[in-house]
Amino acid sequence: MKQMVVVSGKGGTGKTTVLASFAALAQDKVLADCDVDAANLYLLLHPEEARQEEFFGAKIAVRDAERCNRCGECERRCRFDAITVEAVKEANCEGCGLCVLVCPQQALRLETVANGTLFTGHTAYGPMVHARLKHAAENSGRLVTRVRQEAETLALREGHDLILLDGPPGIGCTAIASLVDTDLAVVVTEPTLSGMHDMARVVQLAHQLRVPVAAIINKADINADNSAALADYCASQDIPVLASLPFDEVVVSANAAQVPLVEYDAGPVAQGLRHAWEQLEHMLG
Repeated sequence: MKQMVVVSGKGGTGKTTVLASFAALAQDKVLADCDVDAANLYLLLHPEEARQEEFFGAKIAVRDAERCNRCGECERRCRFDAITVEAVKEANCEGCGLCVLVCPQQALRLETVANGTLFTGHTAYGPMVHARLKHAAENSGRLVTRVRQEAETLALREGHDLILLDGPPGIGCTAIASLVDTDLAVVVTEPTLSGMHDMARVVQLAHQLRVPVAAIINKADINADNSAALADYCASQDIPVLASLPFDEVVVSANAAQVPLVEYDAGPVAQGLRHAWEQLEHMLG
């Protein structure tokens, strides 16, 4: 099967809007939202949840009150201010285990806890997997990997040839987990200084992971000079520009209606996305 991920160097470039339209246009695919810190693809595709499971990806310190003599050694050693003689602050605990090692009474242990939920369901556009990480929870990269594993299992079991991934913004561990071993990354950017800078960073990451890159310049008409600079950068990196989309308030209306743009409107942005998908079909073979 082929796997294509839509990513962005920064948030707010229109990445999920693009992926939702591709979901409506593509055939025979599985959909996966890998932006586990702020999943929102489900708002546009409305999956009917068939199954959900807790994700256990973190460890925290747990105290045995009967063994503890309140010596305070754990509190003195913890650099994260996660433990006192009274309680463990779960949001602060990094699960490093130092408190367990230094406790003279062996009153502390590490326990694996649930820090997210994985959802598997079906949409009008095909099966979909997404997840939600709990607030301030760790191991988001591992949860992304779990989302991708479940998507691959679905694709193999149901005979789908393509997985479309909605990746997170940035270049952190979730972005790495979303990009690695994919067949193509589509970077959605915008002609702002931050958009240009952050696109270069995510392109560098994709190149390091040996993932081919294509680009979509969104809201290209808000700054013609910066759009030209983005096109020049893409040419210098051998990155095909699939579309230069104009700013259009209909995109906001489509998102508010919770409908993929290409099903809501037939204007220039929707037509640009349709043309971009035709090129991607050819690139993916």
